[in-house]
Amino acid sequence: MSTNVNGTEVSKRSLFSVIREAISGSDRDFTTAPLGTAIFLLAVPMIVEMFAESLFAIVDIFFVAHIGADAVAVVGITESMMFLVYSVAIGIAVGATATVARRFGEGDLDGAARTATHAMYLGLAASTVLGVIGLIFAADFLRLMGAEESVVATGTTFTQIMLGGDMVVLALFLLNAIFRGAGDAAIAMRVLWLANILNIILGPCFILGLGPFPELGVTGAAVGTVIGRFCGALYAAYCLFFGDRRIKIRAEHWRVDRSLLWRLVKVSAPAVLQFFVQTASWIGLVRVVTGFGTTAVAGYQIGIRMVMFALLPSIGLANAAATLVGQNLGAGKPDRAEEAVWKAVFYNVIVQTAIGIIFVIFAGSIASVFTTEPEVHAYATDALRVIAYGFFFYAVGMVLETAFNGAGDTMTPTYIALGVFWLFEIPLAYFLAYYLELGAHGAFWAITIAFSVLAVVSAAIFKRGKWKLKVV
Repeated sequence: MSTNVNGTEVSKRSLFSVIREAISGSDRDFTTAPLGTAIFLLAVPMIVEMFAESLFAIVDIFFVAHIGADAVAVVGITESMMFLVYSVAIGIAVGATATVARRFGEGDLDGAARTATHAMYLGLAASTVLGVIGLIFAADFLRLMGAEESVVATGTTFTQIMLGGDMVVLALFLLNAIFRGAGDAAIAMRVLWLANILNIILGPCFILGLGPFPELGVTGAAVGTVIGRFCGALYAAYCLFFGDRRIKIRAEHWRVDRSLLWRLVKVSAPAVLQFFVQTASWIGLVRVVTGFGTTAVAGYQIGIRMVMFALLPSIGLANAAATLVGQNLGAGKPDRAEEAVWKAVFYNVIVQTAIGIIFVIFAGSIASVFTTEPEVHAYATDALRVIAYGFFFYAVGMVLETAFNGAGDTMTPTYIALGVFWLFEIPLAYFLAYYLELGAHGAFWAITIAFSVLAVVSAAIFKRGKWKLKVV
Protein backbone atom coordinates (compact mmCIF):
# COMPACT_ATOMS: atom_id res chain seq x y z
CA MET A 1 0.00 0.00 0.00
CA SER A 2 1.06 3.63 -0.40
CA THR A 3 0.41 7.02 1.11
CA ASN A 4 0.75 10.48 -0.44
CA VAL A 5 3.08 12.83 1.46
CA ASN A 6 4.49 15.15 -1.19
CA GLY A 7 2.25 14.89 -4.22
CA THR A 8 3.91 11.57 -5.12
CA GLU A 9 3.20 8.06 -3.90
CA VAL A 10 5.58 6.81 -1.23
CA SER A 11 5.57 3.68 0.84
CA LYS A 12 4.17 3.53 4.34
CA ARG A 13 7.68 2.81 5.55
CA SER A 14 8.83 6.12 4.04
CA LEU A 15 5.94 7.94 5.69
CA PHE A 16 6.84 6.53 9.08
CA SER A 17 10.47 7.57 8.58
CA VAL A 18 9.33 11.14 7.84
CA ILE A 19 7.16 11.10 10.98
CA ARG A 20 10.16 9.97 13.03
CA GLU A 21 12.25 12.72 11.47
CA ALA A 22 9.58 15.30 12.29
CA ILE A 23 9.37 14.24 15.94
CA SER A 24 13.09 13.76 16.54
CA GLY A 25 14.15 16.89 14.65
CA SER A 26 15.16 17.50 11.04
CA ASP A 27 18.31 19.08 9.63
CA ARG A 28 16.90 19.56 6.13
CA ASP A 29 17.24 22.79 4.19
CA PHE A 30 13.63 24.02 3.96
CA THR A 31 14.44 26.28 1.02
CA THR A 32 15.15 23.23 -1.18
CA ALA A 33 13.27 20.29 0.39
CA PRO A 34 10.05 19.19 -1.38
CA LEU A 35 7.28 21.48 -0.14
CA GLY A 36 4.85 18.79 0.95
CA THR A 37 7.56 17.10 3.00
CA ALA A 38 8.76 20.44 4.41
CA ILE A 39 5.25 21.36 5.55
CA PHE A 40 4.83 17.92 7.09
CA LEU A 41 8.17 18.07 8.94
CA LEU A 42 7.41 21.51 10.38
CA ALA A 43 3.69 21.07 11.04
CA VAL A 44 3.72 17.71 12.84
CA PRO A 45 5.85 18.84 15.82
CA MET A 46 3.81 22.04 16.07
CA ILE A 47 0.52 20.12 16.05
CA VAL A 48 1.81 17.72 18.70
CA GLU A 49 3.10 20.72 20.67
CA MET A 50 -0.27 22.47 20.53
CA PHE A 51 -2.01 19.20 21.39
CA ALA A 52 -0.12 19.22 24.69
CA GLU A 53 -1.17 22.83 25.32
CA SER A 54 -4.83 22.16 24.63
CA LEU A 55 -4.82 18.86 26.50
CA PHE A 56 -3.70 20.79 29.56
CA ALA A 57 -6.43 23.39 29.01
CA ILE A 58 -9.08 20.67 28.84
CA VAL A 59 -7.78 18.81 31.90
CA ASP A 60 -7.52 22.09 33.78
CA ILE A 61 -11.09 23.17 33.01
CA PHE A 62 -12.31 19.63 33.82
CA PHE A 63 -11.07 19.83 37.41
CA VAL A 64 -11.96 23.51 37.83
CA ALA A 65 -15.51 22.84 36.57
CA HIS A 66 -16.05 20.44 39.46
CA ILE A 67 -15.44 23.29 41.92
CA GLY A 68 -18.37 25.25 40.50
CA ALA A 69 -19.48 27.88 38.01
CA ASP A 70 -17.72 30.70 39.90
CA ALA A 71 -14.38 28.92 39.53
CA VAL A 72 -14.90 28.35 35.80
CA ALA A 73 -15.86 31.99 35.40
CA VAL A 74 -12.66 33.06 37.20
CA VAL A 75 -10.55 30.98 34.83
CA GLY A 76 -12.45 32.22 31.78
CA ILE A 77 -12.31 35.90 32.67
CA THR A 78 -8.64 35.71 33.68
CA GLU A 79 -7.81 33.88 30.45
CA SER A 80 -9.44 36.71 28.53
CA MET A 81 -7.13 39.13 30.35
CA MET A 82 -4.14 36.84 29.75
CA PHE A 83 -4.86 37.27 26.07
CA LEU A 84 -3.33 40.74 26.43
CA VAL A 85 -0.14 39.15 27.76
CA TYR A 86 -0.28 36.63 24.93
CA SER A 87 -0.67 39.44 22.41
CA VAL A 88 2.61 40.99 23.55
CA ALA A 89 4.33 37.60 23.70
CA ILE A 90 3.07 36.51 20.28
CA GLY A 91 3.82 39.91 18.75
CA ILE A 92 7.46 39.85 19.81
CA ALA A 93 7.63 36.15 18.89
CA VAL A 94 6.35 36.93 15.38
CA GLY A 95 9.15 39.45 14.93
CA ALA A 96 11.66 36.90 16.20
CA THR A 97 10.40 34.08 13.97
CA ALA A 98 10.22 36.23 10.82
CA THR A 99 13.67 37.74 11.30
CA VAL A 100 15.40 34.53 12.41
CA ALA A 101 13.83 32.65 9.47
CA ARG A 102 14.91 35.36 7.01
CA ARG A 103 18.50 35.28 8.30
CA PHE A 104 18.54 31.48 8.02
CA GLY A 105 17.30 31.69 4.45
CA GLU A 106 20.13 34.11 3.71
CA GLY A 107 22.66 31.81 5.40
CA ASP A 108 23.46 34.46 8.06
CA LEU A 109 23.62 32.29 11.21
CA ASP A 110 25.30 34.99 13.30
CA GLY A 111 22.52 37.40 12.37
CA ALA A 112 19.95 34.82 13.46
CA ALA A 113 21.67 34.41 16.84
CA ARG A 114 21.85 38.19 17.40
CA THR A 115 18.15 38.44 16.57
CA ALA A 116 17.41 35.80 19.21
CA THR A 117 19.21 37.66 21.99
CA HIS A 118 17.63 41.01 21.15
CA ALA A 119 14.15 39.48 21.05
CA MET A 120 14.81 38.26 24.58
CA TYR A 121 15.74 41.80 25.64
CA LEU A 122 12.38 43.05 24.37
CA GLY A 123 10.52 40.21 26.08
CA LEU A 124 12.18 40.85 29.45
CA ALA A 125 11.27 44.54 29.41
CA ALA A 126 7.66 43.91 28.39
CA SER A 127 7.04 41.10 30.88
CA THR A 128 8.35 43.15 33.81
CA VAL A 129 5.94 46.01 33.14
CA LEU A 130 2.93 43.75 32.54
CA GLY A 131 3.64 41.58 35.58
CA VAL A 132 3.76 44.50 38.01
CA ILE A 133 0.50 45.94 36.66
CA GLY A 134 -1.22 42.56 36.91
CA LEU A 135 -0.19 41.98 40.50
CA ILE A 136 -1.44 45.36 41.65
CA PHE A 137 -4.73 45.63 39.77
CA ALA A 138 -5.97 42.00 39.54
CA ALA A 139 -9.21 42.53 41.50
CA ASP A 140 -9.96 45.77 39.65
CA PHE A 141 -9.54 44.02 36.33
CA LEU A 142 -11.99 41.28 37.36
CA ARG A 143 -14.62 43.89 38.29
CA LEU A 144 -13.95 45.81 35.07
CA MET A 145 -14.69 42.60 33.16
CA GLY A 146 -18.11 42.43 34.83
CA ALA A 147 -17.32 39.63 37.30
CA GLU A 148 -19.78 39.23 40.16
CA GLU A 149 -18.41 39.90 43.66
CA SER A 150 -18.45 36.18 44.47
CA VAL A 151 -16.19 35.61 41.45
CA VAL A 152 -13.85 38.43 42.53
CA ALA A 153 -13.59 36.96 46.04
CA THR A 154 -12.89 33.48 44.68
CA GLY A 155 -10.48 34.45 41.97
CA THR A 156 -8.34 37.48 42.86
CA THR A 157 -5.35 35.40 43.98
CA PHE A 158 -5.67 33.18 40.90
CA THR A 159 -5.63 36.25 38.66
CA GLN A 160 -2.64 37.78 40.49
CA ILE A 161 -0.59 34.62 40.04
CA MET A 162 -1.47 34.25 36.37
CA LEU A 163 -0.87 37.90 35.44
CA GLY A 164 2.15 38.26 37.73
CA GLY A 165 3.75 35.14 36.26
CA ASP A 166 3.68 36.52 32.73
CA MET A 167 7.48 36.41 32.46
CA VAL A 168 7.43 32.63 32.01
CA VAL A 169 4.79 33.04 29.28
CA LEU A 170 6.99 35.53 27.42
CA ALA A 171 10.00 33.26 27.82
CA LEU A 172 8.19 30.20 26.43
CA PHE A 173 6.77 32.07 23.44
CA LEU A 174 10.06 33.75 22.54
CA LEU A 175 12.36 30.78 22.94
CA ASN A 176 10.05 28.55 20.92
CA ALA A 177 9.66 31.27 18.27
CA ILE A 178 13.43 31.30 17.86
CA PHE A 179 13.52 27.53 17.41
CA ARG A 180 10.68 27.68 14.86
CA GLY A 181 12.33 30.43 12.85
CA ALA A 182 15.43 28.25 12.63
CA GLY A 183 13.27 25.35 11.44
CA ASP A 184 13.84 23.42 14.69
CA ALA A 185 10.18 22.74 15.46
CA ALA A 186 10.89 19.47 17.30
CA ILE A 187 12.63 21.16 20.24
CA ALA A 188 9.77 23.64 20.63
CA MET A 189 7.43 20.63 20.76
CA ARG A 190 9.44 18.99 23.54
CA VAL A 191 9.53 22.22 25.54
CA LEU A 192 5.75 22.58 25.61
CA TRP A 193 5.23 18.87 26.26
CA LEU A 194 7.41 19.14 29.35
CA ALA A 195 5.63 22.29 30.55
CA ASN A 196 2.17 20.88 30.02
CA ILE A 197 2.80 17.41 31.43
CA LEU A 198 3.89 19.16 34.62
CA ASN A 199 0.79 21.38 34.41
CA ILE A 200 -1.49 18.36 34.05
CA ILE A 201 0.13 16.63 37.03
CA LEU A 202 0.43 19.63 39.33
CA GLY A 203 -2.93 21.27 38.56
CA PRO A 204 -5.18 18.59 40.15
CA CYS A 205 -2.68 18.15 43.00
CA PHE A 206 -2.91 21.81 44.01
CA ILE A 207 -6.62 22.17 43.20
CA LEU A 208 -7.73 19.11 45.19
CA GLY A 209 -4.91 18.88 47.74
CA LEU A 210 -3.72 15.43 46.70
CA GLY A 211 -1.02 13.80 48.84
CA PRO A 212 1.37 16.35 50.38
CA PHE A 213 0.01 19.23 48.28
CA PRO A 214 -2.17 21.94 49.90
CA GLU A 215 -5.80 22.19 48.75
CA LEU A 216 -5.90 25.59 47.05
CA GLY A 217 -9.04 25.29 44.94
CA VAL A 218 -9.02 27.39 41.79
CA THR A 219 -5.83 29.14 42.97
CA GLY A 220 -4.08 25.78 42.69
CA ALA A 221 -4.69 25.79 38.95
CA ALA A 222 -2.64 28.98 38.65
CA VAL A 223 0.16 27.66 40.87
CA GLY A 224 0.47 24.45 38.81
CA THR A 225 0.41 26.39 35.55
CA VAL A 226 3.16 28.84 36.50
CA ILE A 227 5.44 26.09 37.89
CA GLY A 228 4.98 23.98 34.76
CA ARG A 229 5.66 26.87 32.41
CA PHE A 230 8.72 27.91 34.43
CA CYS A 231 10.22 24.44 34.09
CA GLY A 232 9.50 24.44 30.36
CA ALA A 233 11.20 27.81 29.94
CA LEU A 234 14.28 26.57 31.83
CA TYR A 235 14.53 23.56 29.53
CA ALA A 236 14.16 25.74 26.42
CA ALA A 237 16.88 28.09 27.66
CA TYR A 238 19.19 25.15 28.31
CA CYS A 239 18.64 23.81 24.78
CA LEU A 240 19.23 27.23 23.21
CA PHE A 241 22.35 28.13 25.18
CA PHE A 242 24.00 24.74 25.69
CA GLY A 243 22.35 22.28 23.30
CA ASP A 244 23.57 21.24 19.86
CA ARG A 245 20.86 23.09 17.92
CA ARG A 246 20.67 24.85 14.56
CA ILE A 247 21.08 28.21 16.25
CA LYS A 248 24.12 28.74 18.48
CA ILE A 249 24.35 31.77 20.77
CA ARG A 250 27.76 33.05 21.86
CA ALA A 251 28.79 35.85 24.21
CA GLU A 252 29.25 38.41 21.41
CA HIS A 253 25.65 37.97 20.30
CA TRP A 254 24.49 39.61 23.55
CA ARG A 255 26.21 42.90 22.69
CA VAL A 256 23.43 45.44 22.30
CA ASP A 257 22.87 46.53 18.70
CA ARG A 258 20.44 49.46 18.71
CA SER A 259 19.73 49.24 14.99
CA LEU A 260 18.79 45.56 15.33
CA LEU A 261 16.58 46.33 18.33
CA TRP A 262 14.84 49.01 16.29
CA ARG A 263 14.30 46.67 13.34
CA LEU A 264 12.78 44.10 15.69
CA VAL A 265 10.54 46.74 17.23
CA LYS A 266 9.35 47.80 13.76
CA VAL A 267 8.36 44.23 12.90
CA SER A 268 7.09 43.27 16.36
CA ALA A 269 5.16 46.41 17.32
CA PRO A 270 2.50 46.04 14.60
CA ALA A 271 2.30 42.31 15.47
CA VAL A 272 1.73 43.19 19.13
CA LEU A 273 -0.99 45.60 18.04
CA GLN A 274 -2.40 42.93 15.73
CA PHE A 275 -2.74 40.34 18.45
CA PHE A 276 -3.81 42.96 20.97
CA VAL A 277 -6.67 43.86 18.63
CA GLN A 278 -7.58 40.20 18.23
CA THR A 279 -7.28 39.24 21.88
CA ALA A 280 -8.93 42.42 23.12
CA SER A 281 -11.84 41.54 20.88
CA TRP A 282 -12.13 38.25 22.82
CA ILE A 283 -12.27 40.34 25.99
CA GLY A 284 -15.02 42.39 24.37
CA LEU A 285 -16.92 39.21 23.58
CA VAL A 286 -16.54 37.94 27.14
CA ARG A 287 -17.88 41.30 28.32
CA VAL A 288 -20.94 40.81 26.08
CA VAL A 289 -21.46 37.28 27.44
CA THR A 290 -21.04 38.29 31.11
CA GLY A 291 -24.20 40.35 30.75
CA PHE A 292 -26.13 37.06 30.71
CA GLY A 293 -24.71 35.64 33.94
CA THR A 294 -22.02 33.33 35.27
CA THR A 295 -23.53 30.21 33.68
CA ALA A 296 -23.29 31.81 30.24
CA VAL A 297 -19.61 32.65 30.81
CA ALA A 298 -18.91 29.12 32.08
CA GLY A 299 -20.61 27.49 29.08
CA TYR A 300 -18.85 29.82 26.67
CA GLN A 301 -15.43 28.98 28.19
CA ILE A 302 -16.04 25.23 27.90
CA GLY A 303 -17.05 25.63 24.27
CA ILE A 304 -14.10 27.87 23.42
CA ARG A 305 -11.58 25.50 24.96
CA MET A 306 -12.89 22.66 22.83
CA VAL A 307 -12.73 24.89 19.75
CA MET A 308 -9.10 25.73 20.54
CA PHE A 309 -8.39 22.01 20.82
CA ALA A 310 -9.97 21.41 17.42
CA LEU A 311 -7.90 24.13 15.78
CA LEU A 312 -4.58 22.46 16.66
CA PRO A 313 -3.86 21.35 13.07
CA SER A 314 -4.50 24.91 11.89
CA ILE A 315 -1.93 26.31 14.27
CA GLY A 316 0.64 23.74 13.22
CA LEU A 317 0.11 24.24 9.50
CA ALA A 318 0.00 28.02 9.86
CA ASN A 319 3.30 28.12 11.76
CA ALA A 320 4.85 25.77 9.21
CA ALA A 321 3.79 28.13 6.44
CA ALA A 322 5.27 31.11 8.31
CA THR A 323 8.67 29.43 8.68
CA LEU A 324 8.70 28.42 5.00
CA VAL A 325 7.72 31.92 3.89
CA GLY A 326 10.48 33.56 5.94
CA GLN A 327 13.24 31.16 4.94
CA ASN A 328 12.30 31.07 1.24
CA LEU A 329 12.02 34.85 0.98
CA GLY A 330 15.48 35.03 2.56
CA ALA A 331 16.73 32.58 -0.06
CA GLY A 332 15.25 34.73 -2.86
CA LYS A 333 12.43 32.29 -3.72
CA PRO A 334 9.17 34.26 -3.36
CA ASP A 335 7.17 32.01 -5.69
CA ARG A 336 8.12 28.95 -3.66
CA ALA A 337 7.06 30.83 -0.52
CA GLU A 338 3.61 31.50 -2.01
CA GLU A 339 3.22 27.91 -3.18
CA ALA A 340 3.98 26.70 0.35
CA VAL A 341 1.21 28.88 1.75
CA TRP A 342 -1.47 27.63 -0.65
CA LYS A 343 -0.45 24.01 -0.01
CA ALA A 344 -0.80 24.59 3.71
CA VAL A 345 -4.23 26.19 3.14
CA PHE A 346 -5.37 23.18 1.11
CA TYR A 347 -4.30 20.67 3.76
CA ASN A 348 -5.84 22.77 6.51
CA VAL A 349 -9.22 23.10 4.82
CA ILE A 350 -9.53 19.32 4.47
CA VAL A 351 -8.70 18.65 8.11
CA GLN A 352 -10.69 21.48 9.70
CA THR A 353 -13.83 20.95 7.67
CA ALA A 354 -13.91 17.32 8.78
CA ILE A 355 -13.44 18.31 12.42
CA GLY A 356 -16.13 20.99 12.12
CA ILE A 357 -18.67 18.46 10.88
CA ILE A 358 -17.92 16.17 13.84
CA PHE A 359 -18.31 19.05 16.29
CA VAL A 360 -21.62 20.16 14.81
CA ILE A 361 -23.06 16.65 15.10
CA PHE A 362 -21.70 15.75 18.54
CA ALA A 363 -21.60 19.14 20.30
CA GLY A 364 -23.99 18.09 23.06
CA SER A 365 -22.16 14.87 23.84
CA ILE A 366 -18.80 16.67 23.96
CA ALA A 367 -20.13 19.36 26.31
CA SER A 368 -21.60 16.75 28.66
CA VAL A 369 -18.08 15.50 29.44
CA PHE A 370 -17.27 18.81 31.14
CA THR A 371 -20.45 19.81 32.94
CA THR A 372 -23.65 18.33 34.34
CA GLU A 373 -25.29 21.69 35.06
CA PRO A 374 -28.15 21.95 32.52
CA GLU A 375 -27.84 25.66 31.82
CA VAL A 376 -24.05 25.59 31.49
CA HIS A 377 -24.35 22.54 29.22
CA ALA A 378 -26.84 24.34 26.98
CA TYR A 379 -24.54 27.33 26.52
CA ALA A 380 -21.49 25.13 25.95
CA THR A 381 -23.29 23.04 23.33
CA ASP A 382 -24.55 26.05 21.44
CA ALA A 383 -21.15 27.81 21.52
CA LEU A 384 -19.37 24.71 20.23
CA ARG A 385 -21.87 24.01 17.46
CA VAL A 386 -22.24 27.58 16.18
CA ILE A 387 -18.52 28.32 16.15
CA ALA A 388 -17.79 24.98 14.42
CA TYR A 389 -19.93 26.07 11.45
CA GLY A 390 -17.07 28.34 10.39
CA PHE A 391 -14.17 25.88 10.57
CA PHE A 392 -13.66 25.91 6.78
CA PHE A 393 -13.06 29.65 6.88
CA TYR A 394 -10.92 29.49 10.02
CA ALA A 395 -8.65 27.04 8.18
CA VAL A 396 -8.06 29.53 5.35
CA GLY A 397 -7.76 32.64 7.48
CA MET A 398 -5.33 31.28 10.07
CA VAL A 399 -2.78 30.13 7.49
CA LEU A 400 -2.94 33.32 5.42
CA GLU A 401 -2.73 35.61 8.44
CA THR A 402 0.32 33.76 9.78
CA ALA A 403 1.93 33.77 6.33
CA PHE A 404 1.86 37.58 6.28
CA ASN A 405 3.62 37.58 9.63
CA GLY A 406 6.19 35.06 8.46
CA ALA A 407 7.10 37.48 5.68
CA GLY A 408 7.53 40.26 8.24
CA ASP A 409 4.48 42.07 6.83
CA THR A 410 2.84 42.50 10.22
CA MET A 411 0.92 45.67 9.34
CA THR A 412 -1.41 44.04 6.80
CA PRO A 413 -2.96 41.48 9.19
CA THR A 414 -3.12 44.23 11.82
CA TYR A 415 -5.31 46.38 9.60
CA ILE A 416 -7.44 43.36 8.73
CA ALA A 417 -7.85 42.41 12.40
CA LEU A 418 -8.78 45.96 13.40
CA GLY A 419 -11.44 46.18 10.73
CA VAL A 420 -12.90 42.70 11.15
CA PHE A 421 -12.82 42.32 14.92
CA TRP A 422 -13.40 45.82 16.28
CA LEU A 423 -15.31 47.60 13.57
CA PHE A 424 -17.38 44.54 12.68
CA GLU A 425 -17.37 41.62 15.18
CA ILE A 426 -17.88 43.45 18.50
CA PRO A 427 -20.70 45.72 17.24
CA LEU A 428 -22.27 42.69 15.56
CA ALA A 429 -22.09 40.64 18.78
CA TYR A 430 -23.70 43.44 20.79
CA PHE A 431 -26.39 43.98 18.15
CA LEU A 432 -27.26 40.29 17.91
CA ALA A 433 -27.13 39.70 21.67
CA TYR A 434 -29.06 42.74 22.89
CA TYR A 435 -30.98 44.37 20.05
CA LEU A 436 -32.11 41.17 18.37
CA GLU A 437 -32.36 39.59 21.83
CA LEU A 438 -30.42 36.45 20.91
CA GLY A 439 -28.56 36.61 24.21
CA ALA A 440 -25.12 34.99 24.49
CA HIS A 441 -25.92 32.98 21.35
CA GLY A 442 -25.63 36.22 19.36
CA ALA A 443 -22.01 36.52 20.45
CA PHE A 444 -21.34 32.95 19.27
CA TRP A 445 -22.73 33.76 15.84
CA ALA A 446 -20.66 36.95 15.67
CA ILE A 447 -17.48 34.87 16.07
CA THR A 448 -18.37 32.59 13.16
CA ILE A 449 -19.39 35.42 10.85
CA ALA A 450 -16.35 37.57 11.66
CA PHE A 451 -13.78 34.82 11.10
CA SER A 452 -15.42 33.96 7.79
CA VAL A 453 -15.08 37.58 6.68
CA LEU A 454 -11.45 37.54 7.84
CA ALA A 455 -10.67 34.58 5.56
CA VAL A 456 -12.18 36.21 2.48
CA VAL A 457 -10.43 39.54 3.03
CA SER A 458 -7.08 37.91 3.79
CA ALA A 459 -7.21 35.80 0.62
CA ALA A 460 -7.98 38.82 -1.56
CA ILE A 461 -5.05 40.81 -0.15
CA PHE A 462 -2.62 37.89 -0.11
CA LYS A 463 -3.13 37.32 -3.84
CA ARG A 464 -1.83 40.83 -4.56
CA GLY A 465 1.64 39.67 -3.49
CA LYS A 466 2.98 42.83 -1.85
CA TRP A 467 4.12 40.76 1.14
CA LYS A 468 6.87 39.31 -1.08
CA LEU A 469 8.61 42.70 -1.13
CA LYS A 470 8.83 43.14 2.65
CA VAL A 471 12.35 43.71 3.99
CA VAL A 472 13.21 42.65 7.56
